[in-house]
Amino acid sequence: MVTVAEELDKAVQGAFTRPVPKSAGAQMRYLVKKHGGRTKPVAELLSISQRTVERYVNNQIKTPRPHLADRLEREVRARWQPQIRARAKQAAATASGIMIDVQARFGYTAAPGTTDQARVRHLTLALPPRHAARLLEAQEAGADEDELRQVAAEALGEVYFRDNGRRAHGLEVELTDLVALEFEL
Repeated sequence: MVTVAEELDKAVQGAFTRPVPKSAGAQMRYLVKKHGGRTKPVAELLSISQRTVERYVNNQIKTPRPHLADRLEREVRARWQPQIRARAKQAAATASGIMIDVQARFGYTAAPGTTDQARVRHLTLALPPRHAARLLEAQEAGADEDELRQVAAEALGEVYFRDNGRRAHGLEVELTDLVALEFEL
């Protein structure tokens, strides 16, 4: 299932200037370095023993089990190049905005006499910086998936359906059944 939070993370990761470490040993060394050279917090973070972390750091173990490999990859990506990540978010929120390519079922409430039946649409739009800022701030604040979808629906409603206040006044948009979603900073 496609989620707004994951797709926003992918868009931010597109701004990375260096590749994320690939091997388990390199990823583990990176996490240990980020935790001040201590292996215990990394072990707690990954739910493994401290000795196992040390073995990965020393390349005594090279291939993690699938669930550990996924967790390790996710934790490294979440911490990789924080300054680049912050600059990309700042640029999207203040100057460049964010591109959204979405295929989903849109439902809306409108004036009497108009159709409000939900249907699948495929939209590719440039969201202005103020909408990008709201979306990124909601994600930073820990908003759940429903809240992120609501923020995205409000942005799409204003930019596409209401044409920035030029038509369809009072139209409320609801974003359901995400088929595909992609953001680009």
